[in-house]
Amino acid sequence: MTLPLIDMTSNTTSRLFNDSCATAELTQSIAWGATGATSNPVISLTVLRTEWETWRPRVELLVAEQPTANEQVIAWQVYKELSQAGAKLLGPTHVASGHTWGRLSVQTDPTLHNHTAAMLEQAGELAALGPNMQVKVPATAAGIAMVEEATYRGINLNVTVSFTVAQVLAIGESIEAGLRRREADGLDISHMAPVATMMVGRLDDWCKVVAARESLDIAPETLDWAGIAAFKNAHGIYTERGYRTRLLVAAYRHLGHWSELIGGADDAPTVMTMPFEWQVKANNSGLPATPRLAEPVDPEILAALKTMPEFVKGYEADGITIEDFDSYGAVRRTLRSFIAAWYDVVAIVRDVMIPNPD
Repeated sequence: MTLPLIDMTSNTTSRLFNDSCATAELTQSIAWGATGATSNPVISLTVLRTEWETWRPRVELLVAEQPTANEQVIAWQVYKELSQAGAKLLGPTHVASGHTWGRLSVQTDPTLHNHTAAMLEQAGELAALGPNMQVKVPATAAGIAMVEEATYRGINLNVTVSFTVAQVLAIGESIEAGLRRREADGLDISHMAPVATMMVGRLDDWCKVVAARESLDIAPETLDWAGIAAFKNAHGIYTERGYRTRLLVAAYRHLGHWSELIGGADDAPTVMTMPFEWQVKANNSGLPATPRLAEPVDPEILAALKTMPEFVKGYEADGITIEDFDSYGAVRRTLRSFIAAWYDVVAIVRDVMIPNPD
């Protein structure tokens, strides 16, 4: 019996990314058809903890080699090397795809989310780590402000910390502007494969927080459709406008985030960046890998969701302005979690540099 993920990667346009650079998980995901992988501070923290016996000697060596470096400098080096290890596993896929796919997404320092120039400089640093790196930057106001220039410089971006249709449209417009500038100057774009992330599960999470806080009479199962509805709306607009950026589904909370969003045109497939545990669940589900992206959300479900202003902000093309991206609840919650995870990575290095005497 064919596994649903293999069926999806073989018989639909959707592409599978592994939402981790952990060696064992990424290796298995590639066997299921994965053509990319993603990383961020939360993921890197998990990988370090899971593969600590492998990485501890490397951290100890870096500390010994750089006796004057502080813990953040060492942590940043470890973070980059984690990403390079994942990128190496994807190297054969990158070559086989004509140097388009087979990329490892590595995120800029989340504490720089409000610093355009610093993120742009760091994006160049991360892109230079290898031929198949894809740089993640947040869809904050400062992040959007550097997307066009980074794209013009030939940096493949994965713009993340994005939950709303307005954010992914701003991403698509900015990347398109960068691609047009490259074309006008005779620069190659054949290797460019930018993606715009929509963290559908985190939009669901935020709507549920608001519904509970405001005692809204909306069923939890209805709120499970918030991210799906927003993604389907965004994909329809992307198709109409002909953006060359691919939309990427992230932050899985239930299998509907996979089964309802499979599909897309040959030149605009959805990218499914699935945590390994959700890949296992999909394969064990028995659900067919049937393209459903073009199927509309039940009108009654959509009508119920639209009674919530926070959902409307996430769903409508003009739901929020770029200036308001940073204040949207899901953005703030995610930035806080990414920054906290980054400092946890730093703390792991600190424990090597200055072991706890207790």
